[in-house]
Amino acid sequence: MPVRSIHTPFGDMTVAQEGVAIVSVDWGWGRDQDDTPLLREALAQLDAYFSGKLKTFDLPLAIEGTPFQRRVWQTMQQIPYGETRTYGDVAQELNSAARAVGGACGANRLPILIPCHRILGTGGIGGYSGGEGPATKQQILGLERMAARRLL
Repeated sequence: MPVRSIHTPFGDMTVAQEGVAIVSVDWGWGRDQDDTPLLREALAQLDAYFSGKLKTFDLPLAIEGTPFQRRVWQTMQQIPYGETRTYGDVAQELNSAARAVGGACGANRLPILIPCHRILGTGGIGGYSGGEGPATKQQILGLERMAARRLL
């Protein structure tokens, strides 16, 4: 499986491709580095996102999960750049439980591309499995809010 890594303001990330789609974004630097047109495009879009120049990704994604997880991830993708929802908001929309939404967030293999960082706990930031955990989530949300204000 071809992979390529990128330095970001929030730590290194590695993007993996299978066939004609991106299948994962992992925190950390991958051992092997491959060069494919799709991986180059994914890294270019991630770089533009982290620079505050890209708000929406346009990449083919292979999204594998249960039907419920896929519904949660689809809902995440509809949250506008720079905005957030709570686990409870999403659970209510999907007629589910907040804890189940949190489980789907944690199972997201495409963080940033599928913006699980935009889902918050009712009483605060909530969890985050990437980077340095909730601190990284706060930093990513801060980046989006700053970039969104520049657009006004």
